[in-house]
Amino acid sequence: MRFTVSLIVAYLLICTNIAFAGPLVEFETSQGNFTVELYPEKAPKTVANFLQYVKDGFYANTIFHRVINNFMIQGGGFERDMTEKTTRAPIANESDNGLLNQPGTIAMARTMDPNSATSQFFINLVDNVFLNYQSPEPELIGYCVFGKVIKGFEVVKKIGSLPTGNQSGFSDVPIRPITIKQVKLLSEPAH
Repeated sequence: MRFTVSLIVAYLLICTNIAFAGPLVEFETSQGNFTVELYPEKAPKTVANFLQYVKDGFYANTIFHRVINNFMIQGGGFERDMTEKTTRAPIANESDNGLLNQPGTIAMARTMDPNSATSQFFINLVDNVFLNYQSPEPELIGYCVFGKVIKGFEVVKKIGSLPTGNQSGFSDVPIRPITIKQVKLLSEPAH
């Protein structure tokens, strides 16, 4: 009897996770592919913004322009020659959503202005507690997590360990460009 109940509980958990799965996007990079699940219920404006860039093909042929081992990899705004792409207007920061900057999570990059995120994102390689929401004060608002790598995190870690240097006035740029060939939507959110 116990075995049967355990199987039923496991089945219900699997069904529940499938029913509430967020949209899936696949990153095709020059170092391999990885898949990210997005969390529109936690960061609706951020996910909608990111998905619009995906649907527009904006990320095709951009690079991971900032890579710091044991910290994060950042991309989504520069082309191979370090030319910054033109973006849409910035979005409001949704960092107060309960999601944390833990290994494998994807978050919005921004300037010192908390509400300046546009297209750039970063993927946490480690638990970056200092990037989490602490309070609504601008210096403590943190960075909005809006999804997590669910497949291919080894590719992300590989990118994070590549040698970097200075280029066009930027530091921590991979010596050999890491191209994002495309980001494609694999599935819409389940309802």
